[in-house]
Amino acid sequence: MRKITVSTGIYWVEIPGAGLRILCGCPADAVKHLMRRGLIVTMEKNGVTYESGPNAILLSDVPLQNERFSNLGEFPVLQMLYRQGMILPGHPNNTGARPMLIGARDQVEAQSQYIFRGNYGLADIAELEAAGESPESAREMMRLKLRFAFNKIKATDELLDMRVVGDESVELAPGAFVRRKALNIYEFMHNDERVTVDLNLAPGQDYDPPYNLGFHELRRDYFSVVHSGEGDGWDLNRPCMGSIITFQGKIFLIDAGPNLVHSLTALGISVNEIEGVFHTHAHDDHFNGMTVLLRADHRIKYYATPLVRASVEKKLSALLHMKQGAFDRYFEVHELTEGQWNDVDGLEVLPANSPHPVETTIMFFRALWEDGFKTYAHMADIAAFDVLKKMITDDPAASGVSQEYFDAVRALYLTPVDLKKIDCGGGLIHGKPEDFAADGSGKIIISHSALPFKDSQLEIGATASFGAADILIRADQDYTKPAAFSHLREYFPAVPLHELRMLLNCPTAVFNPGSILVKRGEHNGNIYFVLSGVMDLILSSAGIHNRLSVGSMAGELSGVMDTESRGTYVARSVVRAISIPSGLYRAFLERNGLMDDLKGSLSMRRYLQSTWLFGEMLGCPLKSRIVKSSTPFSAHPGERFHSKGGDELFLIREGEAEVVCDDVSVSKIGPSEFFGAEHILFGEERRMHARAITAVQGFRIPASALEGIPIVHWKLLETYEKRLRGAHLPE
Repeated sequence: MRKITVSTGIYWVEIPGAGLRILCGCPADAVKHLMRRGLIVTMEKNGVTYESGPNAILLSDVPLQNERFSNLGEFPVLQMLYRQGMILPGHPNNTGARPMLIGARDQVEAQSQYIFRGNYGLADIAELEAAGESPESAREMMRLKLRFAFNKIKATDELLDMRVVGDESVELAPGAFVRRKALNIYEFMHNDERVTVDLNLAPGQDYDPPYNLGFHELRRDYFSVVHSGEGDGWDLNRPCMGSIITFQGKIFLIDAGPNLVHSLTALGISVNEIEGVFHTHAHDDHFNGMTVLLRADHRIKYYATPLVRASVEKKLSALLHMKQGAFDRYFEVHELTEGQWNDVDGLEVLPANSPHPVETTIMFFRALWEDGFKTYAHMADIAAFDVLKKMITDDPAASGVSQEYFDAVRALYLTPVDLKKIDCGGGLIHGKPEDFAADGSGKIIISHSALPFKDSQLEIGATASFGAADILIRADQDYTKPAAFSHLREYFPAVPLHELRMLLNCPTAVFNPGSILVKRGEHNGNIYFVLSGVMDLILSSAGIHNRLSVGSMAGELSGVMDTESRGTYVARSVVRAISIPSGLYRAFLERNGLMDDLKGSLSMRRYLQSTWLFGEMLGCPLKSRIVKSSTPFSAHPGERFHSKGGDELFLIREGEAEVVCDDVSVSKIGPSEFFGAEHILFGEERRMHARAITAVQGFRIPASALEGIPIVHWKLLETYEKRLRGAHLPE
């Protein structure tokens, strides 16, 4: 047996005597990590070229770790089925064996549904009609889907071998077994050999990206397109195809691909700065960064057609066992009307259907300027004309498309615009540059491919590097100061506007990645109000490393109290911040009668900043809201405490308690930990309660104070999943 550490949270276990090659852990871009470690290579057998790789996947017991998806098996499964050839007719690797999914029952079932949705999206006419399609349109869409699916919608268990691991050892192959030892800890056994794999991430640990993007500073123009991804799901060196639109200083994403947080940080963008996301479709290379958008302190606006939104919601619900409708808790949903220009606060967007195995739209964006509209077309994913031609049929009962449909799609793709980015991945479900040789657009960007482009293709379209921008309408102002004014007004709602403008008149400081804004033990002479970028608060003695963002202040409490800073604030990306002299800020608070309030809440504010639940990404206004709404509580040893009415959270400051589920103690909680996640998430008591082990003191926080803060709800969900899973593990 052989065990290899591939990357953080990803391992390779090989049992040659049983013919098993097991990918243990499959977060985003696991396939790329295997490629980089040489565990997936190109080979040839009987004149057929194919890839090596795993033939089994061990899933995490929990779907989320540190607010990231832990189980994203779509691309590893695609690699096994198609790039290894396990499903291809006549392929030497098609031996009848199916890729194996190994794990807890709930996670195996969740992956089965998630992979099904990744293959087909909305899978029948009824689901299409429920998303708003007419019966006639739904029938035509199913004809296309069936053609892509080779005339059969297959259940996942027809493609994969599901192996559920409970309390007992499970045989994977003759003589090869696996058993679960504890949460996310598995032992593989073959003859007299044993190998243990621990899929748990440490607190604050993150899954690594397979590439290094460096650091850039995004310019907020009036209307521009920033290229944030030009690769595909197999590209080792680049993020998957995506773009960022800046409009009137606001930041919009097009799609949310793998390792999105690393791409945003490289560009100096925090998730709190994102106004909205335009979503083209639910394939993982455009979808699995969605959890990053849930780490914001506000509900990010979600723009998609009803079909795409329904497909995405079903896939996300499958991954997390979320009820339909929970999507709205995390996003502010705005449905776009297909085939029409939709007004998004002055930015206009036209989504149009694109033939693909799942519901997909290409999108046209435009903004009015002095010589008319400036227009950008984002075309992911599209079909090559020769592939689509082969689908044309005159039989309305057969799978495929009509000649009229083909002509309309071709005309749509070739619509001339100022700037166009096209999917050039080739194959059965992606586009080709050659189809755009006669396109009359001002500039074409060819994208979405791991392969180098030929010279003849480079004559058709340009390539783009990460962080490069095409400016369609240049800005003549700094958009960060008005945004800062909004944050300050929310933080100090009763303060006269001229007082806030005084703070905004302070100079702007720029910090490069790795620079220290305020150092532990320092009497900081300036307080830094973050305008853009990401910084970290580090208190190593307390094990605290929290991510902070726009609307946060570095050194506020120590600057106001003229004391030593308890922690160190470090720029994670390029950070722009207003440098406010501490003396001026103290005078501002005194003049406006705010000093006593700040001193009174000082202890609670510092405490919140030190917790995992509230210490990350929350700006000063939100922390202030939580502080003002909290009330103290205490419990004696042995005393049971729980939410009455399902509307509050218990945050422990001192003491120790245990969380009990079905009369089983599933976890112990101490200072900075909490109880009541299920109450906040589901509005009912459910099956858990807490019992004090020692004398406990802490705070009650009403659910209303946490409303509309996705990152807090996301952390509550992750904690609830771990505790629920812990209630069913063997001793």
